[in-house]
Amino acid sequence: MWQYKVEMPKSAEIWLARHGETAWSLSGQHTGRTDLPLLPSGIEQAQSLGRLLDGRKFSLVLSSPLQRAHETCRIAGYGDVAKAHPDLAEWHYGALEGRLTADLVAERPGWNLWKDGPPEGESVDQVTTRAQNVIDACLEADGPVLLFSHGHLLRILACAWIGIDPRLLAPRLALSTASLSVLSQERHSRVIGSWNRT
Repeated sequence: MWQYKVEMPKSAEIWLARHGETAWSLSGQHTGRTDLPLLPSGIEQAQSLGRLLDGRKFSLVLSSPLQRAHETCRIAGYGDVAKAHPDLAEWHYGALEGRLTADLVAERPGWNLWKDGPPEGESVDQVTTRAQNVIDACLEADGPVLLFSHGHLLRILACAWIGIDPRLLAPRLALSTASLSVLSQERHSRVIGSWNRT
């Protein structure tokens, strides 16, 4: 059963940057551990993300080790300060890797990624545990943190931040490629300060 850590939130700000466009993000195929490069359009998106960030300073910059996130980080101007964090890798989709949701629904009527998880892949709870590990690392930093990662992982991380089961909220958090979101704190509550800015 999913649970989140119950604690008074430390004052913190976590910026979330999703990687730029790849062939599979464009086609809608599930891209977990397949290490695809950015498309030319994804490179342009990463440059736009860099302009949006405008050289802002962060106390810690972490990136998924997968090249689409790491390259987005580099192009956006943070490659020289970023550290790879394995828990920022995308959801391990198992038998769903490279496939469309519609394909699996045709084979298994009623199947839902958020409810059932991918066959032979990680469960929602396993991904949430990884996301919480990242949050714990962010809370050790002495100031704002910037993360470069992936669509589903970042949606789950946002849910873990505010203490809501990802099964309930994450499917409703659209997250575009090369978008920027901010998790923050308002008084004594963790909040989603801004979401899916491009």
